[in-house]
Amino acid sequence: MDDRAPRAATGRAKRGARVTIHDVAKASSVSVTTASQALSGQGRMALATRERVKAAAKALSFRPNAIARALLKQRSFTIGLLTNDTYGRFTLPVMAGISEALVDRGVSVFLCSVERDPVIGQSHVDAMLEKQVDGIIASGKRLDSRLPVDLSGVDVPVVYAYCEGPEGSVGFVSDDGQGARLAVAHLVDRGCRRIAHVTGPEDFAVVHRRAEGFAAALAAAGLAPVRAEPLIGDWSEAWGFAAAGALLEGPAAPPDAVFCGNDQIARGLIDALTLRGLRVPQDVAVIGFDNWEIFAAATRPPLTTVDMNLKDLGRHAGLTLLDLVEGRPVSPGIRKLPCRLVVRASSG
Repeated sequence: MDDRAPRAATGRAKRGARVTIHDVAKASSVSVTTASQALSGQGRMALATRERVKAAAKALSFRPNAIARALLKQRSFTIGLLTNDTYGRFTLPVMAGISEALVDRGVSVFLCSVERDPVIGQSHVDAMLEKQVDGIIASGKRLDSRLPVDLSGVDVPVVYAYCEGPEGSVGFVSDDGQGARLAVAHLVDRGCRRIAHVTGPEDFAVVHRRAEGFAAALAAAGLAPVRAEPLIGDWSEAWGFAAAGALLEGPAAPPDAVFCGNDQIARGLIDALTLRGLRVPQDVAVIGFDNWEIFAAATRPPLTTVDMNLKDLGRHAGLTLLDLVEGRPVSPGIRKLPCRLVVRASSG
């Protein structure tokens, strides 16, 4: 068993000069080649040796020279992230997941917004390729739309995250139907039996996926919806407020729970119910979708909602792109990742 501890920092490191791989090799009593292989995960060596080198590098605050590493690996250790989500509502969590997944592997991410302009989009792609990025992740603000730039001809790997890619691409999306089933199952477990669905514009694919999940979960519980069809509107608090009137003033019995297509609709609905003297969740339980915390946590009462796990989606996209960059096989197709339910006070 090799139990030699890393030696003390060299005089050069103590004086604040840049720590090199030679310093790490000397401190861990191995050759420069062995030290380099240990830190890059290459070569064959005893686990104790690899761990000793890593401990020495950490003790010396060693940071590999990016240029030397790039020349050695013939890689830039950067990836580009393209998006048309100018507000960052969906892309920023995705980017956080990508960055967390890749930072320990020495890979940096830089973000470019293509907006709706194909000329701007192409200029960003050209700039990324000039910087010799190892790959590109395309991300957007809705699952059923493409970025205004064609990435099919680029000579680096491309992964799509929360946007539509071409046939045969590798992509990651949230499983909105599964998220809707989670929400309805929670309401049923709570004892709700008259459950309505208020959602956004019908030209969004997620509206249909969430509605299908809603209907499937009700059917599995042996329940019928309060209304034969979901109430369709837009993604706004104003629509949620207006929808409350339609639910309470129609001929059908009023609901004891409402599953909303997003958090803004849910917040507007709760405001309207409160103004009408109804208590949430005692009289009507409410669940949203997205877990946009600026809305969900500040709603009164705080909103139970479905989280699309966008950060986890970004992590999977980043690691998959890295697999492609490093030549590991990746099957084409769309991966649906599960949502999770964040339970707060609005559902009891």
